[in-house]
Amino acid sequence: MSIARPWGAPGENPSVTPAPLPFFVYGTLRPGEANHALFLSGRTLTEEPARLTGAVLYDGPGYPYAVEAPGGLVHGDLVTVRPEYYPDVLGGLDLLEEYRADDPDSPYLRVTRDVVRGRGSDVVRAWVYLAGPRVTARLRRTGTLVPEGDWLTRRGPLRQTGTGRASS
Repeated sequence: MSIARPWGAPGENPSVTPAPLPFFVYGTLRPGEANHALFLSGRTLTEEPARLTGAVLYDGPGYPYAVEAPGGLVHGDLVTVRPEYYPDVLGGLDLLEEYRADDPDSPYLRVTRDVVRGRGSDVVRAWVYLAGPRVTARLRRTGTLVPEGDWLTRRGPLRQTGTGRASS
């Protein structure tokens, strides 16, 4: 098993033993959303607004996908997980996103990207779940962009339904 380099090349699909970086979340894992309560609530040190440049947001439908796109912007939150919960949270998020390190055709890929904190210019390296290649190709052909790259302004907070898949 190898250790993922947090400074990996764009599009790199990291190994299963990643560096303990914060997560950039942009959909149902954001504070106040259904999956935040299930996977992150009570397990984080910090949660703060952040922006991912060079990507756009598509409606899944029902949950979002971030897709790399020059000039794009996605609004979300930078979440730092408590060290004692990190392995469990990482495993849970990988399962939620159906991410498999050995499968480049996963619906989501966990990659490292630079994220900008709040309204400032402070840049932080973080894990981000981006749409995988097949999903990206489909969304670029027939997908619906989320206005302004902000899932929350699209529809407001989601409520827990107990069924259905939701994402980052």
